Amino acid sequence: MPKGEKGTYDVVIVGGASAGLTASLYCSRQQLKTVVITKDIGGQALLTNEIQNYPGFDEIKGFELMTKFQKQSLSYGTEFEYDEVTRIVKGSSRFSVETGSGVYDAESIILAFGKTPRELGVPGEKELSGRGISYCAVCDGPLYKGKRIAVIGTGPQLIEAAIYLVDLASELFIMRTSSRSTRDMESVRSLQERKNVKFMDSVKVNGFSETETGILISTGRIADTGDLDSVVVDGVFIENGYISKAGFLKGLVELNRSNEIIINDLCHTSQEGIFACGDVTNMPYKQVVISAGQGAVAALSAYNYIQKKRGLIPVKTDWKGIKKGESR
Repeated sequence: MPKGEKGTYDVVIVGGASAGLTASLYCSRQQLKTVVITKDIGGQALLTNEIQNYPGFDEIKGFELMTKFQKQSLSYGTEFEYDEVTRIVKGSSRFSVETGSGVYDAESIILAFGKTPRELGVPGEKELSGRGISYCAVCDGPLYKGKRIAVIGTGPQLIEAAIYLVDLASELFIMRTSSRSTRDMESVRSLQERKNVKFMDSVKVNGFSETETGILISTGRIADTGDLDSVVVDGVFIENGYISKAGFLKGLVELNRSNEIIINDLCHTSQEGIFACGDVTNMPYKQVVISAGQGAVAALSAYNYIQKKRGLIPVKTDWKGIKKGESR
């Protein structure tokens, strides 16, 4: 195989969280040669310490649930490649999926790469990302046990991260970048009662820099309160919402104003042979269980697309998939 060519697959799945992992399970069970291309396993589910609304589990950690998803998919022969897709090109009969390490040929594609954390976009953020600045409290919080931590952002995700971090931090600065109130006032009051917590409201972060004693967070003087215009901490967690990075698909599939991929009820996109599922789509409800369900739908739609191309009979169920460990 020439250098850069990664092989030909029935299905290339872009994304390795609940939607992509479920899609890979269903594709592999239908004896489709399947590869999942992803930067990590779990996506946004990793940001949730406890998932309490996934059927079959009273409570389960996001990491644990996603690990189970992947293990089950691997048992049916799914391949995993840890890489990032940079471009997709439609050919006469197949698609070329370009990554940093090479090109995959695909009969069909399932887009399931979810959304990514929204950066603050200030000086020093990119340089210190992974070196003191994180976007995942559950993933990296334990690294800062007993240390000074700042969590910056807005909305319920900020409070959820703070609830997780408060028991780890010696000092926790909760820096709200918006004056909007949260509906979960009970959690806010609980945090306000903790001696190691300091709330800072209407904060404008101007940048980050590394010092001998930690990371310096530069802010403007906070109106009304006169709070500190800078804070030095050991770790920073940014909880600023999520964005869709589907811009590289413009001209290939139809996107809405939020850069989400538009799909129909069967997870078809505007491009024949390309399917999409999960948070990256225009489905308004962003939940792990919904993404998983869409992953199954997208997989069966991809299977039927391939069956039709090959002049074979499509299916409506997954009941006749291969058994675990069975070769194709």
